[in-house]
Amino acid sequence: PSPSSARATEPVAADGKAARTRPRRPVGLVALCALTVLLGGFAGWAHAEAEALRDAPARHNTALTDLARTSEIKGQTAKAVDALFSYDHTDPGALEEAAADLLTGKAVDQHGALLADVRERADEQKAVITTTVTESAVERIDGDRARVLVYADQSSVGTAGTTKDAKSAKSAEDSEDEGVYAGAMLAVDVVHRDGRWLVSGIDTFGR
Repeated sequence: PSPSSARATEPVAADGKAARTRPRRPVGLVALCALTVLLGGFAGWAHAEAEALRDAPARHNTALTDLARTSEIKGQTAKAVDALFSYDHTDPGALEEAAADLLTGKAVDQHGALLADVRERADEQKAVITTTVTESAVERIDGDRARVLVYADQSSVGTAGTTKDAKSAKSAEDSEDEGVYAGAMLAVDVVHRDGRWLVSGIDTFGR
């Protein structure tokens, strides 16, 4: 293509200047977080929903009257979500162990479907996906079952460089992606079994 056509397709930043391209950035990496849970635009809604749950009347909501049980559910659910939505291409067995240990019922198939493509892309890009729950609210507790709204930070960093010619790389660090970061939210159903709260359902709100 001619130089003029090349310039025509060059990304342009908001200030009108040409954006600097990053040829070594894995194309599929940007989509990794989006494939797991609901992202970005719903972060504010998640925070508002959590605040609304706190302010809701205590009637019919054990989550707002049994503080010790609520705290227990939040703590165990946060740890479960961290483990179930994080993935390291160098240790794929860790995710499988987490799924076997923390999932039950329909959540087993839901989690498998959500993470299948993510794992494939992460392996291709040699990526590490990290999910950290930063806020949660127990919507309701009904006996040995509960529903938890979770808000988390999610990052995806790839280490697969696309350039194999050492002369074209300035340093070894050039092959590492700068990473993708996003807020994420989902609702998790949990059930109490043998002294623990296991994830029995995952609601990603249509995604």
